[in-house]
Amino acid sequence: MVKSCCLRSLYTNPEAFVPEHTTTQCVLFPGIFERPVVAKFDQAQGSSDGGAVLLKAADRELGLIAALGACLKDDRQEGKVRHELDELLTQRIMAIACGYEDANDAARLACDPVHKLLVGRDPVEGEDLASQSTLSRFENSVDRKELFRMAEALADTVIERHRKRLRGRARLITLDLDPTDDPYVQCGVM
Repeated sequence: MVKSCCLRSLYTNPEAFVPEHTTTQCVLFPGIFERPVVAKFDQAQGSSDGGAVLLKAADRELGLIAALGACLKDDRQEGKVRHELDELLTQRIMAIACGYEDANDAARLACDPVHKLLVGRDPVEGEDLASQSTLSRFENSVDRKELFRMAEALADTVIERHRKRLRGRARLITLDLDPTDDPYVQCGVM
């Protein structure tokens, strides 16, 4: 019933369609609902990654990013540092979790209010996040010992989480991690 009513309204009412290149207010489905359904796409500080706030809450509970950050040493020249290691790590992990698998999206995400919030900055007034080149230098600066310590921290966090969740009843916990040392990816073949 509702579906046929909506479709009839869409096909007979050209005002029901959102114009292709609009950023102004549009009323959708006129005549179907008592109150108008309004969609606006003109908010200057908008983000499509609002659900990432839940990731931040989960990390606050687990402490995973803090544990990973504790494994890193900062050898950068103090006077030249604009972004702290924990900020770079948080920015990169949250971007990956939101589906931005490489740092190429860093320029677009640098001023995204949700991503600023995830790093601990004011979403509107806070300084922009790190650039792609800064994130690439950060990723390439981590050595094997730090990576090993980070793997241990990840395993410890996961095991501790399951230990609490299962109240010590687990005899075996299997961590199945996919490797990221694919030579095709590293060489840019893929």
